[in-house]
Amino acid sequence: MESIKKSILLSGGIDSICLAYHLKPEVAYTIDYGQNSAEREIYVSKLICHILKIRHEVIRVNCKSLGSGNLINENSIEESPSEEWWPYRNQLLITLCLMKAINDKVGEIHLASVKSDSFHKDGTEEFYKMCNDLSMYQEGGIKIISNTVKYFSHELAVQYNVPKELILLAHSCHMSNIACGKCSGCLKQMRVRQELNIE
Repeated sequence: MESIKKSILLSGGIDSICLAYHLKPEVAYTIDYGQNSAEREIYVSKLICHILKIRHEVIRVNCKSLGSGNLINENSIEESPSEEWWPYRNQLLITLCLMKAINDKVGEIHLASVKSDSFHKDGTEEFYKMCNDLSMYQEGGIKIISNTVKYFSHELAVQYNVPKELILLAHSCHMSNIACGKCSGCLKQMRVRQELNIE
């Protein structure tokens, strides 16, 4: 029986680095969809894949004109639950991954959402279940999996026994290719490092 080809969505942040280390999939997708930090995300993801010997693919589709919030240095829209929220972003990223994955004969796409993402609906277990149901209904039958939603980021790193050297490579800034130290992404990364006793 042919084994299922696994892939992940790799942003170069702590959570997706942990997932990449644990899963070691055949392929990792990094998406430049017009976000401020795209180039750094690609750089870090490429480096992680080189270290872990994972094939790395970059998908570029500029959707900046459809975004909002500090991922593109714009004001958030009224419906936004946070300053970095981009309408339907995770839905978009999953769709773009699926469009590439079906050509790569991938059977599963794994995503690294954690407990702290659940304040917005596209970071919840229910959201990923619905995405999986929709994808499985369509041609290709690719599974959408997020087994990380029951963990906080530091718990994920411990559970997967991720080397601290890999975590130190992470880029989580929403505002820039150089960490601003002020946005929620940077603050999360500093908090996780503290929780893991990483200097």
